[in-house]
Amino acid sequence: MEDVGLFGPRSMVWRVHSHPASLIGGLRGLLIQALNPVAMAAVSQHSDYRDDPWGRLNRTSQYLTITTFGDTRHANEAATRLRSIHRRISGIDPVTGRSYRADDPDLLLWVHTVEVHSFLAGYRAYGGRVTTAQADQYVSEMVRHAMLVGLDADDVPHTYAEVDHYVSTARLALTPAAREGMRYVLSPPMPLALRPLWAIAAAAAVAILPGHIRDLYGIPWVAPATPVVRASTTAVLKAWKALLPPPPPVREALERAARLAA
Repeated sequence: MEDVGLFGPRSMVWRVHSHPASLIGGLRGLLIQALNPVAMAAVSQHSDYRDDPWGRLNRTSQYLTITTFGDTRHANEAATRLRSIHRRISGIDPVTGRSYRADDPDLLLWVHTVEVHSFLAGYRAYGGRVTTAQADQYVSEMVRHAMLVGLDADDVPHTYAEVDHYVSTARLALTPAAREGMRYVLSPPMPLALRPLWAIAAAAAVAILPGHIRDLYGIPWVAPATPVVRASTTAVLKAWKALLPPPPPVREALERAARLAA
């Protein structure tokens, strides 16, 4: 039966993820996630992002879109496929010597919490104002997303303060794999004519990275650049929203919600 899915049109998740700033938040999240050596080892050893970076990005985007805006059945089906893939991935991190499994709760928690932190950071910087209560609502709603990948609700942060503390106190390291991943995030292979557009998104993501993350990567940055990047990116995204319709999955989700409400 058709339904509005796991979140619905009045949720903070729909509000945040339907905004084009979610792309910038996603790039920020990838940069931070890569600094967990074990998590990055799993990506480096088992992902095809070097040979097909756009395919990898598209599959990740499709999963997030389906689980956010799709109906409950399709969201659960996508999650079942992802958990099946995770169960088959394991290895050894060459930097720490630690063995890992992609379905390890600690790795899943790291990816989830950084994702939540980063999508919210992107929206706050380039999408709109978010109160403390709304930030907590978003984090609480995203617990459902964590449960899809196999995490227990009790083990996932439920407030923004908990998310921020987790990300801010994490022990990070710049491994060769993370440095390579950074290059693919900030400058992926693409036609020359499209590179200026990606450069805008990449600069916007770097602008909202915590300072110690930029320092760890060795990304040069001057403080006066931050307000300039934020103002210009916000203006571009406002024009985007005004001139372009929402992506098809968002339009379909809104139409489905309207049908169900009628």
